Amino acid sequence: MESTSSSQPRSRKATVALRFVLMIGVVSFFADFTYEGSRSITGPFLATLGASGAVVGVVAGLGELLGYGLRFFSGRVSERTRQFWPMTLFGYIVQMAAVPALALAGNWPVAAVLIVLERVGKAIRNPPRDVMLSHAGQEMGIGWAFGLHEGLDQAGALVGPLVLAAILAHRGQYRIAFATLLIPACITAVLIAVTKFLYPRPEDLEPHSPAIQAAGLGRSFWIYLIGAALVAAGFADYQLIAFHLQKHGVASTVWIPIFYSIAMATSGAGSLLFGRLFDRFGVTVLIPLTFLSIASAPLVFLGGFDMALAGAALWGLGMGVHESIIPAAVAAMVPPARRPSAYGLFAAAYGIFWFLGSAAIGFLYDVSVQAAVSFCVLTGAASLPFFFAVRRRMVA
Repeated sequence: MESTSSSQPRSRKATVALRFVLMIGVVSFFADFTYEGSRSITGPFLATLGASGAVVGVVAGLGELLGYGLRFFSGRVSERTRQFWPMTLFGYIVQMAAVPALALAGNWPVAAVLIVLERVGKAIRNPPRDVMLSHAGQEMGIGWAFGLHEGLDQAGALVGPLVLAAILAHRGQYRIAFATLLIPACITAVLIAVTKFLYPRPEDLEPHSPAIQAAGLGRSFWIYLIGAALVAAGFADYQLIAFHLQKHGVASTVWIPIFYSIAMATSGAGSLLFGRLFDRFGVTVLIPLTFLSIASAPLVFLGGFDMALAGAALWGLGMGVHESIIPAAVAAMVPPARRPSAYGLFAAAYGIFWFLGSAAIGFLYDVSVQAAVSFCVLTGAASLPFFFAVRRRMVA
């Protein structure tokens, strides 16, 4: 078992921190292989079970609502108990069990429950896991820690959809594709248990933890929260994108998960690059990234094959970088002792707006694709003043 005692020299702690981040990254590789592979085809799968565009949008949005909203409670519980591993382990088990079970779903309501349950598992494990990563990040650069983790995470998100695309090309059956995901799901469960054994107290990597009453969350946190919530509201979920690609014949059944793999490739590469840039420039990097992510909706919903493919790449860049930069920025804004509840509160608001936005986009899509695209663009643009305000406060 690798010790993380605060008495270690800084160079030794940096090495342990890097190994811990890499180990969690490998866990995330197989976890994303599992659930992102699944998410790349759940939209078309729901369509084969008789679901409408509105149903797909609501299911996706409800999953994100619970997937983010429940983090408020898991964050609060982990902050009070300071026991980060039990909730992390439980969340991974729930998530990894829900995905292969889709192979047994006989109708869209059952499939919808399993899709939402997968998001619930992620909600349980993310805040305590991100807190552990934030402690390790103090030794190696907070942006680099989250960027490196997200890069490995998204590598799994790239491989999973490609494997499922190959299965669908060969067998053409969604149930076989979901059943195959039992293999990486089991690997994930084993690896997270091993990581817990090797690194029982990653919080010891950050020796100086201010008392919780010494500082609140701060005005910058709340401004940043509003901006991120608007981004979430205008970010179309891939289930609806995949539904659109299939319904309008923009891409074939085999190409839809390949689109998702390409999105995950740009997501992972962007996380590595912008994680480093965050350590140098701070939240400034969010501004150009938001412009890029705004452009994704018109491309994927209004373009042909080539434009939709470019839009999927930009969608992945926006998704991955926001998922890596957002926790890094929160860690930079609040004291260590407040991070669990800060992550939970932030994610809850993010999820509520994601749900409301996804539901609105789904309903607008059934009325007019152009209306859905306009909603995505306008809400994304509305977030920019808040990011500029946070930038001014943090560089002042």
